[in-house]
Amino acid sequence: MRAVLDTNVVVSALIWGGKPLGLLQAAAEGDLLLYTSQALLEELRDVLTREHLAPRLERRRSSVEQALVFDAGLAVCVTPAAVLRIVPDDPDDDHVIAAAIAARADLIVSGDRHLLSLGGYGGIQIVNPDRAVAIIGGENAR
Repeated sequence: MRAVLDTNVVVSALIWGGKPLGLLQAAAEGDLLLYTSQALLEELRDVLTREHLAPRLERRRSSVEQALVFDAGLAVCVTPAAVLRIVPDDPDDDHVIAAAIAARADLIVSGDRHLLSLGGYGGIQIVNPDRAVAIIGGENAR
């Protein structure tokens, strides 16, 4: 299964763990193929260097650079042909969809209400981390 993780999911995995971390572990074990783009990696760098998150990352004995290398090492970086205006209230989310299209992803995993409210785009399901874990695990729970 191919997936693009929204930046909020990657940050949650790196800082707090839980189901988002389970998605990274599934990728590390080869049960999930992750994809990203340069725009998403840049957004991740920006978010992780925010004043309130950097210390949390350090408490987990990591740094922004280590987190970026970890994420980039788990995900294949794709280059979208175009970034279309799809998400009406949050143009940054268009980069997530563009990466998923370029990756021919099955899933976009996000905690962002703007993306989740779409439910899907172009045959790509947009789900929260709980639902993604259930799908990857073969469960039918919602």
